Amino acid sequence: MNRGARAPAWLWVAIGASGALAVAGAWGEGPTALHYLFKPLTTLLIAGGLWRHRDRADGGYAHRVLVGLLLSTVGDIALMFPGDACFMIGLGAFLLAHLAYWSAFRRRLKSVAGRGPQWPWLAYVAVAAAVLAVLWPHLPGALQAPVLAYIAVLVAMAASATQAWRRVGGAAGFAALGGLSFVVSDASLALDRFVAPLPAAVLLVLASYWFAQALIARSGMSERDAG
Repeated sequence: MNRGARAPAWLWVAIGASGALAVAGAWGEGPTALHYLFKPLTTLLIAGGLWRHRDRADGGYAHRVLVGLLLSTVGDIALMFPGDACFMIGLGAFLLAHLAYWSAFRRRLKSVAGRGPQWPWLAYVAVAAAVLAVLWPHLPGALQAPVLAYIAVLVAMAASATQAWRRVGGAAGFAALGGLSFVVSDASLALDRFVAPLPAAVLLVLASYWFAQALIARSGMSERDAG
């Protein structure tokens, strides 16, 4: 079976350059055309790289991750605009993206016998509780239930990624690190938006976000060299 070929180095360079332009476009007084163009483009580059270099021996996994990346692009676009309505659209898109990722990680976890370790759930629930303790008093009432639902799905995604890594090993480790990076990005975004401005928030949030997306995509790519 054709398993596809390993992603070339230039793909990751292009993704990094696109992300850097998106960050540069959001720095200073406010978003510029650079940000509006390169923010969704960076995520689409990651999605395109996954599609081109996906591991065809486990296409179902890569397809689920691809769905998550496309939903994330919708979230990227929504969160570029102000207002609670756009925030809710973005939140919903990313919630669905995390469900797609969770489905992929569960698929990988079920490919081996036995249950994964439970400590990832305990660890991520503890982190979520700590962030919520700080965030909750600052959340508008209308956003409390949606944010709580989102955090629950984020925890499930990240914990399942780590479980799959501990049971399967190999490329699942990329997804586990990606899940952790997603938690860092989303926690930073929430604290910066609702609690208090964070130093270099744009860089922190977006760098950890695309690091997460790239790692999750990498977990579905081929390990084989071209040719």
